[in-house]
Amino acid sequence: MRILGIGGAFGHDPSAALLVDGEIIAAAEEERFRRIKHAYSIPPSMAARFCLECAGLFPRDIDIVAFPFSAESQTKNRKEYAKRIFSHNPIRAIRAYTEHSRKINKKRAFLKKALLETGFDLSKTKIVEVDHHLAHASSAFHLSGFERAAILSLDGAGEYTSTLIAEGMPDGSIRELKSFVEPDSLGNYFAAITEYLGFIPNDGEFKVMGMAPYGDHNKIDLSFLLKLCNGEYRVEDGFVWAPWWRRAKGLNCDKRLIERLGPARVGDDVMEPYIHIAAALQKQLEDSAIYLLEHHLSDALKNSKGKLCVAGGCALNVKMNQVLLNHPLVSEIFVQPVANDAGTSLGAATYAAWLNGEKIAPLQNLYLGPDFNQREIEDALSKKNMKFEKVFPIEDRVADLLAHGKIVAWFQGRMEFGPRALGNRSILANPSIQGIADEINLRIKFREKWRPFCPSVLSEKAVEVIGSNHPAQYMILAFNAAEKAKELIKEAVHIDGSIRPQVVDAKANPRYHRLIRTFYEKTGVPAVINTSLNRRGEPMICRPEEAIEMFLASGLEYLAMGDCLICKSK
Repeated sequence: MRILGIGGAFGHDPSAALLVDGEIIAAAEEERFRRIKHAYSIPPSMAARFCLECAGLFPRDIDIVAFPFSAESQTKNRKEYAKRIFSHNPIRAIRAYTEHSRKINKKRAFLKKALLETGFDLSKTKIVEVDHHLAHASSAFHLSGFERAAILSLDGAGEYTSTLIAEGMPDGSIRELKSFVEPDSLGNYFAAITEYLGFIPNDGEFKVMGMAPYGDHNKIDLSFLLKLCNGEYRVEDGFVWAPWWRRAKGLNCDKRLIERLGPARVGDDVMEPYIHIAAALQKQLEDSAIYLLEHHLSDALKNSKGKLCVAGGCALNVKMNQVLLNHPLVSEIFVQPVANDAGTSLGAATYAAWLNGEKIAPLQNLYLGPDFNQREIEDALSKKNMKFEKVFPIEDRVADLLAHGKIVAWFQGRMEFGPRALGNRSILANPSIQGIADEINLRIKFREKWRPFCPSVLSEKAVEVIGSNHPAQYMILAFNAAEKAKELIKEAVHIDGSIRPQVVDAKANPRYHRLIRTFYEKTGVPAVINTSLNRRGEPMICRPEEAIEMFLASGLEYLAMGDCLICKSK
């Protein structure tokens, strides 16, 4: 069966994913093709066309289009949502009813536009609507390879639901145990404080996570904003849910929050009291996740022998994931690595596949985007009059450059699906050289100097670096760095001693594995710094032309694309 998932119904991170007979063939975010970060409200027609072309299919060949929005769920949840907010915001409660049909029609119009732009005949297209959080849950459970698991889905909201707690059963069904609706949303709460801290909501949350270790959570009390009691959590939305006219401008926090905490942060520096607010917020998220797990998932974890699946935008928070992994009830965790809304195209497709009796293959890797052959790469270089050297094997030359302290842009194979560069659209550096992280931040990425970097680690040496043999191939889990690693790869270790690794094995990415292996043989360092090939505020690079443009406009000295090596000094 051929199933195309179309994501993005809730306004950000639209994407498309293609399953054929239960196996992921292709997936990509629309932002990579449009070159607009998060591609807000843009139907993912370019991503959908790519998926079809990758498989040699036409729209008429698709059996089902799966869409991670359910009108039925929207209708069911609006009563609880309206009841929750009526006492202090009756206008919003009433709008849940008066604007109900308009909201549903808007979501369906989004899908219709995406399909028409892709070339579908709507009269001959079977559409399956999948509940938003069910899509998140399916993307984690059905791709985990677990027969049975506890499931936790945390994000802003979809169809008013902000949190889904469930159990994945041996027959593939997902049994809901508990859910929460807006305004009780950990994702929206984190987004509001993200804005207060000077970052863009639904974009800068990972920066808050990176800032948090510089602060002390005991120095700021945020308990007036989030309450945990009797298995429930309650967000005091009068502080963090702004009026609609402010939200339309991207402003999430209310002026009362500023009156309580002081002026919002501006600029790029880490400073008091904002580092302490970030630390307190991060601690609240971690504590809330553990609270929900202990109150609602203890039986599910016992039934599954400790297996936990996590998805939703909050699951991009690797420190929260680390705390969940370290919980005594958890033996193994699978965090769906495209955990944000981009991953709902995948989850809608997997859930539709399960509904139709398909056996779904576990996730193997995220190299699911466009690929460019050697001729296309050389043509792109020639059009820009770029001089290049063809090198065989190029990974050995790049390993030598890294060993000598050079920073290299690395463009190979199929583009990654999701927010993390995993060795195909990457900037690489030697993590043992003092100051190299600052150089990348200031001269190449043009981003905040306090932001941490991640290491790509040889699978053979992973235990020596991360102190664990738990699977960690997607930069979605944090670990406390082993003592030896704190010095050996010091530029990839955060201020709190944690690392967010990508463990690389030869099967998943043979060329990248060989590069790191050769680098290790030259230096004794079993990892490289790996950061995404893009500049601040831009989507990750997709095409050779974009890699060349970034190379020319940044402080990069070397670019390796396919078998071509480009050096600015030549």
